[in-house]
Amino acid sequence: MFWLLVVSWTFALLRRLVNHMGSAPTHPIRPMDVPNDAVSRKLVRDPVCGMHIAEGLALPLNQGSTILHFCSAECRDKFLNDTRKFAVNA
Repeated sequence: MFWLLVVSWTFALLRRLVNHMGSAPTHPIRPMDVPNDAVSRKLVRDPVCGMHIAEGLALPLNQGSTILHFCSAECRDKFLNDTRKFAVNA
């Protein structure tokens, strides 16, 4: 009787192991939708936080004759709220 119990537990554990290995991951990794030209050859610098980002992924803003690039809408809004403070970093 004891050996029958041990064998049934062994098969139950093996079945769980095989099912777990064959199942799909619970959180599949989805690739980012990035256009091919977004990974550009040129990096631009965010004047607010100083982060370097690919020009194709940056948020551009025309300031007179220059174009400033931002890593996020939050940095762009900070710049627009206090332009004089960040003018030196641009």
